[in-house]
Amino acid sequence: MPRLSEVIDALDALWPPARAEQWDAVGTVCGDPGAQVQRVLFAVDPVQEIADEAVDIGAQLIVTHHPLYLRGTTTVAADHFKGRVIHSLIKNDIALHVAHTNADTADPGVSDALAGALDLRVVRPLVPDPTDASGRRGLGRICELDHPQTLAEFAARAAERLPATAQGIRFAGDPDAVVHTVAVSGGSGDSLFDMVRSAGVDAFLTADLRHHPVSEATQRSPLGLVDAAHWATEWPWCELAASQLDEISDRHGWNLRVHVSRTVTDPWTSQLSSRLSSPGAPN
Repeated sequence: MPRLSEVIDALDALWPPARAEQWDAVGTVCGDPGAQVQRVLFAVDPVQEIADEAVDIGAQLIVTHHPLYLRGTTTVAADHFKGRVIHSLIKNDIALHVAHTNADTADPGVSDALAGALDLRVVRPLVPDPTDASGRRGLGRICELDHPQTLAEFAARAAERLPATAQGIRFAGDPDAVVHTVAVSGGSGDSLFDMVRSAGVDAFLTADLRHHPVSEATQRSPLGLVDAAHWATEWPWCELAASQLDEISDRHGWNLRVHVSRTVTDPWTSQLSSRLSSPGAPN
């Protein structure tokens, strides 16, 4: 079995910490570099349910997309929910490693996995990494559909192929507009509207779209918008990342057991449709 330090070196080669945004908190949160690793669990969120799952399956390492301590901390006391996660991990000799914005812009990265889940052909990054001479790294992806669909049909494709969440899929725009090309970006994407419009695509699929940016975007252009749950747009990366580590394990003869958590850690748990058809209208 490999040591934790060897596995971390392999993960850092896939997603170099230096490529993370300056505000980000990536890398190893806890773990003994000399400890042996046999099982690895990939997940989006480093929450208690994932820590408990790692204990149940006997994992020695959790790799998550989201950081546990994004803004730092002065304590890991177990009277706080994040401290309880750390206590659970250390008590059970489980390391935690984070690949966040360094995985977003990787080749392949989070948006490649999202495009793959939707059966889209990746053409290029939406926001290219200027340090990548190959032009393959960067934030988001410009993609082509295998065959044209209406915006409503494309939204239905997303609803069918992304993991189910309480939010489901929302879309804005003409439901009958024909979609040939789309931009995708896992996670929160409404800061990318200018780049998406410049790319000239027919639709944009991302998450966490807010009222004002969407309202302005729909007024400015006929761009179709498809809004999925944040967790759902990033979970496909867990499967991609797990397959990458599996390949490395086979190459080195590590015989790792690599798992992907199916636990839904999207924070929204239920949804009710409004019954009032319009303000002031009778029920």
